[in-house]
Amino acid sequence: MVDFEWYRSFISIYKHRSVSEAAKTRLMTQPAMSQHLAALEAELGEKLFTRTTRKMVPTEKGKELYTQVVPLIEALEETTQKFKMDTSLTIPMVKIGTAHEYFRENLAPHLGKFPFRINATFGIASDILELLIEEKLDMIIMSKKMPAPGIEYIHYVQEEFVLVAPYHFKEIDIEDTERFEAWLCSQDWISYGSDLPIIRRFWREHFKKRPHMQIKHVLPDLHSILTAIEHGEGISALPSYMLEKSLHNQHVKIIYPSFRVSNELYLAYHIKFRNFPMIKSVSEALKKNICNSHDKM
Repeated sequence: MVDFEWYRSFISIYKHRSVSEAAKTRLMTQPAMSQHLAALEAELGEKLFTRTTRKMVPTEKGKELYTQVVPLIEALEETTQKFKMDTSLTIPMVKIGTAHEYFRENLAPHLGKFPFRINATFGIASDILELLIEEKLDMIIMSKKMPAPGIEYIHYVQEEFVLVAPYHFKEIDIEDTERFEAWLCSQDWISYGSDLPIIRRFWREHFKKRPHMQIKHVLPDLHSILTAIEHGEGISALPSYMLEKSLHNQHVKIIYPSFRVSNELYLAYHIKFRNFPMIKSVSEALKKNICNSHDKM
């Protein structure tokens, strides 16, 4: 009996003219990809490729099979996706991965406005990207483009990070850049990670160098950092979207407002689904709601 996956591997080899490249695209080992091709050739009783030192050249039978099979495979995948998202049966469920803090501040307040249900997964960029590659997620939101076979990124929104301090924190006048930098380094800093991800960006943009400071606390949760600042434990760089309540209640303040850095966020999904209505509608809904939210701040 022919395995459906044999045809998918055959199509991938045909497109890439390489077993190794096809294996990368399908997230398979090269031996496994070769076994799929060998099994299909054995089942059909035909050689589908001529193997050369540089590439796989399709035979006439290979070309004929590709022409007949591709429309069927694509139609089957599209039908499967549409069936999963058929709005006539139920409101579609979209599996989205992102950072916990971002979801809490920017997506959770707007759940009732989305024309779909959300099944959220929280995690760091590398973890949720792996789930996307394995098709356990439909879409992810992340702050960096991490190369991955079959994954496409589109710009989502720009977020701003500002310096945040306790409300009664005393600032100094900026008279000399070196003196100002030294003073900043002497403060109690709270970082999101030991490698100072955002603080390092801030320093490079405004002082053209890496920061040299001793971090007081490392807390892998932005809301915990904000709470610590509210209680006078130090200063940090935080996204402006999560400060509205704390600023209003005069628990914290933004210091040196011109010293800020921007951070690009991206939506990522499988290239093969880029033209599916679900991907387009989710992208548009997410962008619309986050833009409206930012406009009110």
